[in-house]
Amino acid sequence: MNMSRNCLEKVHLEIGFIPLTDAAPLIVAKEKGFFAEYGLEVQLNWEPCWKELAKGVASGRLDAAQMVAGMPLSLTLGAGGQTPVPIVTALTLSRNGNAITFSKSLFDAGVRNLADFCVALKTHLYNAVSLGIVHLASMHNLLLRYWLAAGGINPDTDINLMVIPPPQMFASLKGMSIDGYCVGEPWNSRAVHEDLGFVITTTPEIWPGHPEKVLGVREDWAQKYPNTHLALVKALLAASEYCDDIRNREEILQLICHPRYLGTDAAYTRPGFIDLYPRGDGTQPQLLTTYNQFYLHQANYPDHQEMLWILTQLARWGWVAFPKNWVEVIARVCRPDIFEQAAQEIGCLHGGRNAPIELFDGKKFNPSQPIEYLNSLEVKQQIHFEEVFI
Repeated sequence: MNMSRNCLEKVHLEIGFIPLTDAAPLIVAKEKGFFAEYGLEVQLNWEPCWKELAKGVASGRLDAAQMVAGMPLSLTLGAGGQTPVPIVTALTLSRNGNAITFSKSLFDAGVRNLADFCVALKTHLYNAVSLGIVHLASMHNLLLRYWLAAGGINPDTDINLMVIPPPQMFASLKGMSIDGYCVGEPWNSRAVHEDLGFVITTTPEIWPGHPEKVLGVREDWAQKYPNTHLALVKALLAASEYCDDIRNREEILQLICHPRYLGTDAAYTRPGFIDLYPRGDGTQPQLLTTYNQFYLHQANYPDHQEMLWILTQLARWGWVAFPKNWVEVIARVCRPDIFEQAAQEIGCLHGGRNAPIELFDGKKFNPSQPIEYLNSLEVKQQIHFEEVFI
């Protein structure tokens, strides 16, 4: 049904995105008419990197954006000494979808898994490894760090982590300025396709079903344009459902690979999205049915428990103080109430997730005891606790 524009406070929206496979819900909402169906005229803005995208939202140049999952919290809390910009998220746009790719030189050095990498670092690599990440508050960074730390590697002292925009990852690996990276597709599959790297693990193998990209808007924007915000969530929820119907994937592949969006060869985007997923390590390609997850299994629900885990990791590595009033902070940033209203109004039966958080090392996260969880982590920076005023 077409939503009357009369009830929308703002119709013309500028929305930022990064050219990645998991931008599909935004691209589909634009190209298949879901934005228009809910009364919105949307311009999708191709952003060069996550830092510029965040600046765009903070400055008001962008009305909304596809954000890495930790960005709403990091902006709200002023991570790294930045000026705080309160952000709210009422929709998870995607789950899973990333991988850790290492260079073929590491493969030739005998590295096949985390244990091998730990041994290599201690015996002959000697802190000489550089890995690319896309943003400090990204799940790429948080899960890469978690994976390394679970093996006893301190990501701040034992290796060199470099922030590199996703579209530049492959060129950096090819130019040998880095030895690997954690990034979304199609950049892992391209390295495998061109025999420059191998996938040592995927992020859903570290945390199955982890939140990946979210819809982010400034809190004052959401307060000024509540009906527009609701319409935006509805349109993207409908587009997300379209994206997770496997019958639509071939069409979506052509849409997202268009020069307006990813501008890449579809051969790099097919693995994991439609086709079997090769790792480039000599093993058989696998069918990863939820590698790019957009709607199924309550994928879109903005979950307080997941946001709290992200907050513990931002504090773990010293980018923010862990808020003593964390319940209030999470409630301000993560808005399942808006999501539930949108889902109900479009007839979407979409309950909460209620899935326990347990990562690959078997360590369980108890959301009622985040401070105890933080203290139990062996590899970490000095953690600070303080009351946060937003």
